[in-house]
Amino acid sequence: MAFPATRVLAVLDLLQTHARMSGSELAQRIGVDVRTLRRYIVMLEELGIPITTERGRHGAYMLVAGFKLPPMMFTNDEAVALSVGMVAARGLGLADAAPAVESAQAKLARVMPDTLKRHVRAIADTVKIDLRHNVNAPDSNAALITLTTAAQSRQRVHLRYTAQGVHTERDFDPYGLAYYMGAWYALGHCQLRNDLRSFRLDRVRDVVALERHFERPQDFNALDQLMRSIASVPRANTIEVLLRTDLKTARNSFSLAFGLIEPTDGGVLLHTSADSLSWFARQLAGLPFDFEIRRPDALRDELRRRADLLRTLAG
Repeated sequence: MAFPATRVLAVLDLLQTHARMSGSELAQRIGVDVRTLRRYIVMLEELGIPITTERGRHGAYMLVAGFKLPPMMFTNDEAVALSVGMVAARGLGLADAAPAVESAQAKLARVMPDTLKRHVRAIADTVKIDLRHNVNAPDSNAALITLTTAAQSRQRVHLRYTAQGVHTERDFDPYGLAYYMGAWYALGHCQLRNDLRSFRLDRVRDVVALERHFERPQDFNALDQLMRSIASVPRANTIEVLLRTDLKTARNSFSLAFGLIEPTDGGVLLHTSADSLSWFARQLAGLPFDFEIRRPDALRDELRRRADLLRTLAG
């Protein structure tokens, strides 16, 4: 059975192909009743498609004379990138992601040649993306839409926020947003604290755009800033490790998600902190490259204990 978004676009296809079609004929061609067809016509009008309706027993629907959707062409690589991106969008903690992805896929399929349509269908049917630590991701849809719009237009917002049972309100200049470990974050300048801050979107109770604009720092990177803020949270143990690898490989290592890394002689230097050295030793043990612990000495002891345990388990 076709999805509603596919049927809506099928109506548009028929109206572009035929100069004039009755409601009953359109309904029959797409396999719905006349009442449902009227809903689809309204949906097209809400999307800005100019449709003329002739009333009466022999009434019909027509596109306004001269209207044509602009062509949209994609290369194979572009089609793959868009399709994989839409598959990933289903797992990003947005309540409306599934119907939005369905609608976008239907629109893309409508303007693609048959060969690319087959690529898109194959990706949608076969590609599965595991976004770790995203089980039961909270709904951040409304806050995400408002904050991304405000960040793009550089418009200040007013936030009502709840963290650890404490309710606060503040004006906030959203510089950018980042998705990390199953949650969305907005990063920018907090007027209450007069400093850069990050806010989890699932803790935002309400967000309202204000009639005031701001200037965003040049080359601001929301994810880099989020990593810095996470790494700067005070924890029991300060850690420094030299990683014998390149910067790209280091950034792709899961265990480095909680720290700052910088290229240096002989590899990449990791600065981070952790409450549990045993936990961090396990992360180091899983790295696919060599490393040198600079500090603390207690981390070396934990790593030795981990190595002894693995030797015992290996028999």
